[in-house]
Amino acid sequence: MSKVRIIGISGGSGSGKTTIVRKISEIVPDFVFVPQDNYYKSADQMPGRQESVDSRILHANAEVSADADRKTRLNFDHPSAFDNDLLCGHLRELKAGRSIDMPQYDFVHDRRAEKTIHVEPKRIVIFEGILIYFEPAIRELIDLKLFVDTPDDIRFIRRLRRDLTERGRTVDSVISQYLQSVRPGHYQFIEPTKAYADLIVPEGGSNEKALQVLVSFMRDILSND
Repeated sequence: MSKVRIIGISGGSGSGKTTIVRKISEIVPDFVFVPQDNYYKSADQMPGRQESVDSRILHANAEVSADADRKTRLNFDHPSAFDNDLLCGHLRELKAGRSIDMPQYDFVHDRRAEKTIHVEPKRIVIFEGILIYFEPAIRELIDLKLFVDTPDDIRFIRRLRRDLTERGRTVDSVISQYLQSVRPGHYQFIEPTKAYADLIVPEGGSNEKALQVLVSFMRDILSND
């Protein structure tokens, strides 16, 4: 197989990364999609969040279920929440033109699913996630780095809608998790990685000019096969 290129799409939770991937797939569908979310560790290996002033106030004024409280104790926005060794190994395999068995993640029960997805290599790999530029070994594998830059309030609204409709969450648990780990994690770990981006994309999938640049890059790779 000719040289494989990895395109990274990063940004905060709810920034519009998945929308970009979906719009790309409608124009240039010939790529492998690797979401960083699939490489989360199971809950028993997940780092816990640190108690903050906001969280103590919130717990004092709101009753949450045991399941919701468990979710707020897990820190999905810390670099150590991901199985980075497995992720790095899989990206290297794909870049070398070899297939992988990609894990899946059960966000309802906060654990890795038993079934994997067999992925055959292609010329283009789109790698998407909140912290894909944090680990140097992973970052160095990415050929084109995009960062989706979307205002905090828009990202929170999108996240709230997703967690309520797709992940069986309550409003209180989503707000609690946002205050305790999502917001501080964004400014501590995610936002600083914007410095590594080759292209910053305001407003995610609604930025047609950025999509045109990305599609052009992908077509150039495929035409040189």
